[in-house]
Amino acid sequence: MKNYDRYQKRYFMPPEPCYDWVKNDRPAKAPVWCSVDLRDGNQALIIPMSLEEKLEFWKHLVKVGFKEIEIGFPAASETEYTFCRTLIEQNLIPDDVTIQVLTQSREHIIAKTFEALKGCKNAIVHLYNSTSVAQREQVFKKSKEEIIDIAVFGAKLCKEYREKTEGNFRFEYSPESFTGTEPEFALDICNAVIDVWQPTANDKVIINLPVTVEESMPHVYACQVEYMCKHMNNRENLIVSLHPHNDRGCAVADSEMGLLAGADRIEGTLFGNGERTGNVDIVTLAMNMFTHGVDPELDLSNLPEITQVYEKLTRMHVYERQPYSGALVFAAFSGSHQDAIAKGMKWREEKSPEFWTVPYLAIDPKDVGREYEGDVIRINSQSGKGGIGYLMEQKFGIDMPPKMREDFGYAVKSVSDHAHKELMPDEIYNIFVERYVNKKDHFTVDEAHYVQKNGITATVTVSRGGTAITRETAGNGRLDAVSNAVKDALGISYTIVTYKEHALENGSSSEAAAYVGIETADGVFWGAGIDTDIIVASVNALVSAINNSKLLK
Repeated sequence: MKNYDRYQKRYFMPPEPCYDWVKNDRPAKAPVWCSVDLRDGNQALIIPMSLEEKLEFWKHLVKVGFKEIEIGFPAASETEYTFCRTLIEQNLIPDDVTIQVLTQSREHIIAKTFEALKGCKNAIVHLYNSTSVAQREQVFKKSKEEIIDIAVFGAKLCKEYREKTEGNFRFEYSPESFTGTEPEFALDICNAVIDVWQPTANDKVIINLPVTVEESMPHVYACQVEYMCKHMNNRENLIVSLHPHNDRGCAVADSEMGLLAGADRIEGTLFGNGERTGNVDIVTLAMNMFTHGVDPELDLSNLPEITQVYEKLTRMHVYERQPYSGALVFAAFSGSHQDAIAKGMKWREEKSPEFWTVPYLAIDPKDVGREYEGDVIRINSQSGKGGIGYLMEQKFGIDMPPKMREDFGYAVKSVSDHAHKELMPDEIYNIFVERYVNKKDHFTVDEAHYVQKNGITATVTVSRGGTAITRETAGNGRLDAVSNAVKDALGISYTIVTYKEHALENGSSSEAAAYVGIETADGVFWGAGIDTDIIVASVNALVSAINNSKLLK
């Protein structure tokens, strides 16, 4: 590929080794989550949300459990300003939820921001200015000292306006484009702001280290975060926050490693919406913690509902393979995968283990509001007998013998292959009924009466081609007696090689299902019977198997 040599390293390693974070294998607890869907996410939409849509999204973010929510840039537009005032004046902010607003380090913007926040019970004023080499040289054309002056100027103004504005306010500072900034300079500018704000245990300051543009591998970011955590002034009274973007597709990894490196807080969005390739996907990040036994402290137990609200209000689409939330992320089409999942689920039923270990499923789909039927086992031409059989058992209560599952599996795969489509559960059930259940193609058993003589003696009437034939024969059970009568009446020969029956647990409680496999010179053939009487169901299964064979053709 041409032009690769136009690109070079645009990031900076810390001036000292910072690899303590590699000793940790997972975060010990959930970070403080800050949703930026209503600011960063909203400004990235083709059609930004209206006031009504933002209010609806706000309520859903609160429902999910976010305690800090960045609502916008109040000085940027009338809609942003009105949204902020609406939340405050209509008392829509719960006492345990804090709103966050963004402001540049410019006096008229800071003044407008505090005006929008007047009377707010809990708010974070998020001050930022760009610090990277590229921004300093190309955009602002200022020295490091001049860039620090911008940050300090804004920090002092924020303190002044806090003193004269009604409400309860905390501060956050971001050296924007932190990942393209020399770590030593990022430390200098953050410490300059910290020295102005003088955080205390009761008035902590948030220092946000944004991956404004992802420029390095995640371990480099972790080293940068560790360096800052080790050297920032007044660390015990700081909340170190991360705001990873996803330009290299590594925002989740950046976040996870950054948390291991000492960060306390994450800013991100549902499903990773945001500028360019988006922000870190908080759903994925939180669910990754969940899979490691860490309470994410967000309620993601109904991901289908969260997805529906998100898609409606953002007009964006959650990709079918998006981790945890995509429509197909739990779906297994492969036969070997389906078989392993089905056996794993059966093992859970038998063993009742403490921990979730089902093959191919990182979590129990039910924990996020998904169902096994339709979400996990999906049937197409790639599927196997295990998955098809599992779906039939879970959805319809049909528990076929193993060899019959194999025969049925080939039949279903053939239909899917020729139709070039996935088959829905009802379509699969209809194939089962048409292929096996209560078949009467070539002959029927019209009556069967039993007496206990010579084991069991049955008087059986069969009909073929309009002719009724009655025979009385004995057997070691009712089905065997009927089978002997059928052989005699029709002059055919076969061996019953498989018989199974059970109640239909997932249907009408009064029905039963029976399955019969017969072996003839041409192979093994299968039939099923469903009836309120288990004996009738068994006879129907035998009749169906014979009708499926070549004995009467």
